[in-house]
Amino acid sequence: MTRTVLIPDATHPITIQPTGSRVTVRVGGAVVAQTDSALSLAEASYPVVQYIPVDDVDQALLERTTSQTYCPYKGDASYYTVKAPDGSTEKDVVWTYEHPYPSVAEIAGHVAFYRDRAEITIDPANS
Repeated sequence: MTRTVLIPDATHPITIQPTGSRVTVRVGGAVVAQTDSALSLAEASYPVVQYIPVDDVDQALLERTTSQTYCPYKGDASYYTVKAPDGSTEKDVVWTYEHPYPSVAEIAGHVAFYRDRAEITIDPANS
């Protein structure tokens, strides 16, 4: 299957930069991730997404799923469900581009969370 690969440009810009603040992610009230090394990815007119180093995520709460999606700018995404200590689960709330395209290579080794299904806090004290 041939996939279209698109390069970010002026019509669809993608920028990645260090967030510069502590980022905490909670799902079901449990802290799933906390880092001072997040990356902020701004893509076209979409809201900015926080990409968290996978090493700063509580791996014990993640369960890989078979879900996959494709982005012509970033590549193939894989997904994880979070199983919180209280027994609640959020299916496919986490995604990662394990082998992102070269234009967004910085997000390799990082995961992101859906903002409407996880509580993502950026500490303004460190901004």
